Amino acid sequence: MVDPTIPVAARPLLPELLLLVAAHRPAVRQERVAQRQLGLLLGWLCGFGRHTLTQVLLALGLGQADWTAWYRLFSRPRIDYERLTACLLRETLGLIAAVDPYLVAVDATQLGRRSQRMPGTSWLRHPGTPVFRFGIQRAQRFVHLAWLPLPSPAGYSRAVPLRFAPAFPAKAVPAPGHPPCKEWEAGLAALAWTRAALDAAGRQAQRVLALGDGHYSTRHIWVGLPARVAVVARCARNRALFALPTPSSRRGRPRQYGARQPRPDAWLHERRGWRRTTLSVRGRSIPVTFRVEGPCLVKGAPAQPLFLLVVKGIDQRAKRKRQRDPSFWLVSAVAPDHGAWTLPWPATDLLAWAWQRWEIEVAHRELKASFGLGEPQCWGPRSAIVSVQWTVWAYAVVVLAGIRAWGLGRGPVAPPGRWWRGSGRWSLARLWQGYRQELWGAAEFHRVWLRTAGNWYEMADWLTARTNATLASSRG
Repeated sequence: MVDPTIPVAARPLLPELLLLVAAHRPAVRQERVAQRQLGLLLGWLCGFGRHTLTQVLLALGLGQADWTAWYRLFSRPRIDYERLTACLLRETLGLIAAVDPYLVAVDATQLGRRSQRMPGTSWLRHPGTPVFRFGIQRAQRFVHLAWLPLPSPAGYSRAVPLRFAPAFPAKAVPAPGHPPCKEWEAGLAALAWTRAALDAAGRQAQRVLALGDGHYSTRHIWVGLPARVAVVARCARNRALFALPTPSSRRGRPRQYGARQPRPDAWLHERRGWRRTTLSVRGRSIPVTFRVEGPCLVKGAPAQPLFLLVVKGIDQRAKRKRQRDPSFWLVSAVAPDHGAWTLPWPATDLLAWAWQRWEIEVAHRELKASFGLGEPQCWGPRSAIVSVQWTVWAYAVVVLAGIRAWGLGRGPVAPPGRWWRGSGRWSLARLWQGYRQELWGAAEFHRVWLRTAGNWYEMADWLTARTNATLASSRG
């Protein structure tokens, strides 16, 4: 097993990527389909412009070939997405021990569309508009489940997408095979799939810890939570909480809830009971003051006790400190063996892992702004969804191969320019640059590489023009 949190000497990226793609061979029935999938992935890495299928095939030198078979990868049932995701999860198990928690993050994201007839599209609230005057956009909604490696000593992690499930509203354009689904329903289904996939891989004893925002602290999540799965989710500052019922000798139906507990933000005024710790998050040491309250219950889920984590913020008037609002987290309690409900893991570990939930937001930004999610022009009933899911899978294997080869540190590729030495970990742009350098150095690319001029001065001009154009085309 390889531990990505331990700094190691960087290894080549391309062999790791090819091994990962070969491990997903059971997801396709025919070898020629597997070869096209590999070719599409390599063309995706070499393309500079928009990542439409046309541009990717042009990057492969197939401009004059027949493109029908390539488009049928998405419009016909050529790729089994269920097996594809199961193979991907199995490949992550080599980077985490069975005694450690399997850390996942779940969140919904929207993929902007302009068509009003594309399957799965509907009018949704635009996330880029202010809360006091929100707007709408035409988009497809997906629920994203990502695996998070345990943070390195410096506090770095990465989000590796495992599943990208449609969560289309009831008013969306019908999509065959994808009935209307609410966000919490798709989230619960993703957690149940994770638990089942780990059991099938022989990790029955490994527990799952899911990180979510406020959409995953509703009663539906706590009621339908799968066994051996814990959830840490944000909650509102005015959330109604209740104590556990006390045993009573009265006749009749036993009480499901106890007395009303203080609101989460009411604990901020307490002077005692606070604990202090320091979290390592993305190269920074962050002092945190927190408290643990509970167990408690929420309305509609009397069978699942919860704990409340209250994290103090930092006043904006404090000098030389970054402003931080207080945060409130609900944690599913562990079933008691000897009488008392407990946290699934220590509170300090839960807070350190909860801070890494932001990595799924980083993955959303990289997928949409850099990797070309949603750019393939596939609008059929099947391809409109499968092309999106395949793009997320391609991003996942690219990032997972980077974690295997480079770990969670800086990586061997230096950032361009002398004014910045780079952050504490590699970025998608540097990872992409590393792939392209190795691909262009392969012998197979020499057959199609243009020869330079014979004169040295002309050769220098030729190399300078192409190098500058290559560096300027970086989108990450």
